[in-house]
Amino acid sequence: MYIPNSFRETDPAVMLDFIDAHPFGALITTSPSAGLFATHLPFLTDRARGDHGVLQGHIARANPHHDFPDTVADAMVIFTGPDAYITPTWYPAKQEHGKVVPTWNYVAVHVYGTLRFIDDREFLMRHLDTLTDQHEASQSHPWAMHDAPQDFLEALARGTIGVELEITRLEGKWKMSQNRSHGDVDGVIAGLASSSSERERAVADHVASRKKIAPH
Repeated sequence: MYIPNSFRETDPAVMLDFIDAHPFGALITTSPSAGLFATHLPFLTDRARGDHGVLQGHIARANPHHDFPDTVADAMVIFTGPDAYITPTWYPAKQEHGKVVPTWNYVAVHVYGTLRFIDDREFLMRHLDTLTDQHEASQSHPWAMHDAPQDFLEALARGTIGVELEITRLEGKWKMSQNRSHGDVDGVIAGLASSSSERERAVADHVASRKKIAPH
């Protein structure tokens, strides 16, 4: 991924925190037999394993991704967060000299690692239980795996394969107007913060947080 220095994030903890907050990723592999192939799925992070942590997920057994014998090797997972169009009308620089153009602000984390598929019921049930508990925690009446009939869960498990990616490298890009002047950044924050879109207001928060550490 092309990352100018002003947009680069190098702290693994920051990138893993972002993945925890935006866990739906695109698993991408390439192989002579299948070419490029992608599967979209939610992930859990296990920071205690490996040099950089491990991603865990699951896919349908009917998904041919796990059948490619040469995909148990290098793979990439892409995670993205809130993004927004940035109009130059928010920049004071537009009035000063007019040398401004639109752009797009976004966050992207690329995870590289060694991929393997796990056909193991105990691993799968532990993973699904943890994944469910994590995402149900905010519900007023959380659903749990044991709420469903056991034979129903067993049938689902038989149709599912586990996924693990041992992380070898992380790349983070927070493109949040750090290359603009303080005045232009303030204009972007104000413009996005006044939007009716929750996504654009979330980008305003990212721009504001990055302004605190961006050199100008």
